[in-house]
Amino acid sequence: MNETITDPSSADETAARQAHEGTDAPAAEAAETAAPADSAGSAEAAETQDAVESESEDESDGESDEERLRRLEEEGDIAADYLEELLDIADLDGDIDIDVDGDRASVEIRGADRLAELNRPKGELLDALQELARLAVQTRTGARSRLMLDIGGFRAEHKGGLEELAASAIAEAKESGQPVPMRPMNPFERKVAHDVAKREGLRSESDGDGKGRHVVIYPTS
Repeated sequence: MNETITDPSSADETAARQAHEGTDAPAAEAAETAAPADSAGSAEAAETQDAVESESEDESDGESDEERLRRLEEEGDIAADYLEELLDIADLDGDIDIDVDGDRASVEIRGADRLAELNRPKGELLDALQELARLAVQTRTGARSRLMLDIGGFRAEHKGGLEELAASAIAEAKESGQPVPMRPMNPFERKVAHDVAKREGLRSESDGDGKGRHVVIYPTS
């Protein structure tokens, strides 16, 4: 897989051009141009990444806290450099903040009003740029990244509502004693739901495929 993504520069220019011009083409197409050409390989990679996103597991593999922090900071630096170049290509303003949030690097593009406008209302541009940034990190490090990208606080704005939705499903599972399926969600949304379920001491799993993939909350046995 690494051989097919070692030079994502053409995808950079495509994503940047779409962001700058505000074309009607779906922003997700930018990510597709950087993905492997083989459809079966792409599907397998998507499922692997989806599984990584959906579970709240400790993947330190014996890493010390210092090693983990250093690795995540490196991921953030690589992604920030990549995104800065992308903004330059598109002639878009924006400042990039780097942080570490738990078990993943966190990068946010702030002050990019035009980019934030194009990203709303569904966050499709954000998902595409996040995938491109992860591919850039993987190209440099050789390891799959769980980096989380935000644009102008978009994810933060939606996290509260997602936590309330998960809390409602948890309450229903506790009351009925039956598994409660939630609505289809993207990987970020499912991660929030898994985290809430774990915090409340309940088990949760992702089920379904593609756009129908969703979280199921299970009552305590």
